[in-house]
Amino acid sequence: MDVRGNARRGLTLFLSLVVAFSIAVNAWAFTHPADAAVSIAVLMCTPALASVITRVVRREGFADVSFRFGPARTTLPWFAAAAVLPIVVGSVAYGTAWATGLADFTGTVGGVAVGVASMFVVAVWGTCVFAAGEEIGWRGYMLTRLIDAGVPRPVLASGLIWGAWHLPMVAGGFYAAGTNRLLSSVLLLISATSFAFFLARMRLESGSIWPVIFAHSAWNVIIQNPFDGASGGEGATLWVGEAGILTCVVLVVIGVVVSRGRWADRRWPPRASDGDPALSRA
Repeated sequence: MDVRGNARRGLTLFLSLVVAFSIAVNAWAFTHPADAAVSIAVLMCTPALASVITRVVRREGFADVSFRFGPARTTLPWFAAAAVLPIVVGSVAYGTAWATGLADFTGTVGGVAVGVASMFVVAVWGTCVFAAGEEIGWRGYMLTRLIDAGVPRPVLASGLIWGAWHLPMVAGGFYAAGTNRLLSSVLLLISATSFAFFLARMRLESGSIWPVIFAHSAWNVIIQNPFDGASGGEGATLWVGEAGILTCVVLVVIGVVVSRGRWADRRWPPRASDGDPALSRA
């Protein structure tokens, strides 16, 4: 079987569809700015749609997405990491900005804590639908195809593609845009690429797409609501937020730490009878 050739042909079709769908959605957003929130929600579903069409057209099946949860020993630690990551990033990046006056703290510590807890109880699970719209495409299809296609530094490549996909919305001022949209675009690209290492390792170590979907959803609702909601002042968008300097720095550090060592390359969750997974340098 020509694994590398098949992966490259699948990637070509998938990325072509993502680009086509994204151009259409971004064009709508730019011509209908009042509907930007709807455009973003639709855009988040385009990677999954592109992957479904690619799988159907190429008769690849859906098994390797992979929708199995797997044993608790390999899955639950990643769910825990997914829950902790946005809290750590928010506490360090936003806490530094608040403590130094780079951003105004407009809430209370108790209010932020309650906000984080309420997001986990209610919002995270509701937004998993839209996070799945991205992750079924990005980490459920593109990442494994980049590896199989022999693309150098596949995790880095996946992060750069994912980050670049956000940039038209940043340039239009619809998403994570500060006063300097060019700077916001650069910072978001670096942040997304760094975050992609965490998500990729989670996908390949657990062999399941579910922890990644949860991590993406948790990040969106925790950072964008209790932490962003408690930040104000003229310089806030420069230092914090998804395209903030401090947020970017913390994510780069996490990305470097997570990228170290050898990774498992599980396409499906392991079973109790499985031996050690194949290891790959991602």
